[in-house]
Amino acid sequence: MAEAKRRLTAGAWQEARALIWRYRYRLALGLLLMLVSRGAGFVLPAMTRYVIDDVIPGGRSDELLLLAGVAVGATVVQAGTSFSLSQLLGVAAQRAITEVRKQVMAHVTRLPIRYFDATQTGVLISRIMTDAEGIRNLVGTGLVHLFGGVVTSVLALGWLFYLNWRLTSVTLVILVVFGAFMSLTFSRLRPIFRARGKINAEVTGRLGETLGGIRVVKAYTVEKREQIVFARGAHRLFRNVAKSVTGVSAVSSVATLVMGTIGALMIVLGGQALMAGYWTVGALVQYLIFTGLVIAPIVQISSIGTQITEAFAGLDRIREIQATPTEDEEDEVRAAVDAMDGGVRLEHVWFEYEKGVPVLRDVSLSAPPGTTTALVGSSGSGKSTLISLVLAFNQPTSGRVLVDGRDVGAVRLRDYRSFVGVVLQDNFLFDGTIAANISFSKPEATPDEIRAVSRIAHCDEFIEQFPDGYDTVVGERGVKLSGGQRQRVAIARAILADPRILILDEATSSLDSESEVMIQDGLQALRAGRTTFVIAHRLSTIQTADQILVLEAGEIVERGTHAELLAADGRYRQLHDTQYRLERNRFINPGEDFTPDLPAVVPAS
Repeated sequence: MAEAKRRLTAGAWQEARALIWRYRYRLALGLLLMLVSRGAGFVLPAMTRYVIDDVIPGGRSDELLLLAGVAVGATVVQAGTSFSLSQLLGVAAQRAITEVRKQVMAHVTRLPIRYFDATQTGVLISRIMTDAEGIRNLVGTGLVHLFGGVVTSVLALGWLFYLNWRLTSVTLVILVVFGAFMSLTFSRLRPIFRARGKINAEVTGRLGETLGGIRVVKAYTVEKREQIVFARGAHRLFRNVAKSVTGVSAVSSVATLVMGTIGALMIVLGGQALMAGYWTVGALVQYLIFTGLVIAPIVQISSIGTQITEAFAGLDRIREIQATPTEDEEDEVRAAVDAMDGGVRLEHVWFEYEKGVPVLRDVSLSAPPGTTTALVGSSGSGKSTLISLVLAFNQPTSGRVLVDGRDVGAVRLRDYRSFVGVVLQDNFLFDGTIAANISFSKPEATPDEIRAVSRIAHCDEFIEQFPDGYDTVVGERGVKLSGGQRQRVAIARAILADPRILILDEATSSLDSESEVMIQDGLQALRAGRTTFVIAHRLSTIQTADQILVLEAGEIVERGTHAELLAADGRYRQLHDTQYRLERNRFINPGEDFTPDLPAVVPAS
């Protein structure tokens, strides 16, 4: 664990250095403004001794006006440079945050599907949005204020040594002890801040799942259970925040104690020096003011240090996700794909999600260009996994997936997927208009093209009934549309993409019988000239397929046309007859429950 932390810390430093270098000119100008501001801030304290010891006792009122004018001028300079500093670096910080968010988002979207399968959405959102916030303390005013505080303290401390080196030496020892305490505290706060980001991401992720699945939550009346799960996460977050608050409060309290101790020393030692005639009243007042100029920046540094510690914790997490290889990195050494016929072949493919538990077992198939291949079988037989390999969402454990004779693992995935269209079982729609969702696969599509594919998918029938037509907003995940309507929009989206390889994963599962009959003509037209893979439980929808593959326990147990498989009187015939009896029973006795009794299928050894 210690080694991992060192690697992440080095990565965070690398990110920080890159950010600082990118905004080096703004930071340099900011530092210059900071030095001018701090220099102007020394004017008033520096003249106090002269005013108290010389000007006022001498009755030189004309000098009072001059010195007052100088003080006002210095104050104006200090105010102006402080405002300019906040504007200069505040904008730079927000720009840096935006750039980092864009970089992380771009990286995340190009990660392999397996990464998304293993990571909560809320965690990724937290990485993109929340972890970048701390950057403002590196390229914003935080780092400059830290530097300015150090400069102010050093200069003020040097003047204090000139005024009274004995008292200043004691003060310096106290400040060194305080600095060591701050360093120790920050080293312990950093993992707490890092853990906070992780906990917050987990809680946010679970909350997103609960709200996204609110219909399921309410349907099963498990609101209380979800409340308890969230409450546990919120309490974990609370305990983490409480620890960090305790650490920050300890720093502030010790800082207050330091100031009180130094104040007490000045009362004793400064008072004795004043009574002994070593100091004048002006010298004592000046020493007090300059002591404040030493202590105040140190207290400010403790606050900024906490913020920068949190920023480094965020950079750690960002660095961690950016270290995950993307598909683009693998694409750099792969061959480009300019054109495609769409012939697909699997050669002795094995695949497993967990080592030692194969999901596909020695699967081989050939789908020539322009043909339709249907996949049927029991749930969990490997149909969707096989499709994920064709889509290159996953790579085979062994064996090859070939397209036009080329291994999919050797061609650029971005190019390859541009020739693939898909209608998945989960018909995901974005929160936007119907037109925007249909044109998602082809953003430059014209309204006429959108209406044309809508007619093929029979979307126009319900779209034209909406007051806003194609400009109707569908809501998050298309919640304002029915399941069948969402499915037809997804089919229209796939038609518009004009792919060479088409994947239909239960493309008509959410349609009633009437809608399904209407859309079959559209799908038939869509399949023409394209290599199509169809997963279907309704066997009536795949009777025209060029080949039907029956999968059980990850193996192809039968293959052939509809007629050939019925004649073979095997597993496909069992599925067909069982489904026929089920549909017939529902038609004759619509209120009667019917559960098919399928014979068990024993996987081949």
